[in-house]
Amino acid sequence: MALRKTVPLFIVFILFSILFLLSQSMLTKFGLDKNVLLIANSLFFILGIITFFIQYKALQNSNPNVFIRSVMSVMMIKMFVCIIAVLIYVLSFRDSYSKPSIFAGVILYFVYLTVEVNVMLKLNNQKNA
Repeated sequence: MALRKTVPLFIVFILFSILFLLSQSMLTKFGLDKNVLLIANSLFFILGIITFFIQYKALQNSNPNVFIRSVMSVMMIKMFVCIIAVLIYVLSFRDSYSKPSIFAGVILYFVYLTVEVNVMLKLNNQKNA
């Protein structure tokens, strides 16, 4: 049942993966690195699935504070994972890293965040909390 609720995340992941794989020449025209975008897409998808299940489990709890704590902890986990990923990328490629790819990754993060929030809002409304 819970896995069915993650379909929007799967759809976003598949659509962006196809987009990045099919538009390599256009991406390079704008200074974007296809591999960085594919890795960012995969990272945000995995984070989205993990955080969905953390929040879904917290939503089942009768204490509303549990859900609030899960939202806060998930936000911190995502923030640290994203910072570490960007640092690893920048330090690995020193002079040849792609700033536009990092900014595109930020936009990709907001797309995943929007999808996750919408799914959680629907789940919360179903429960009549």
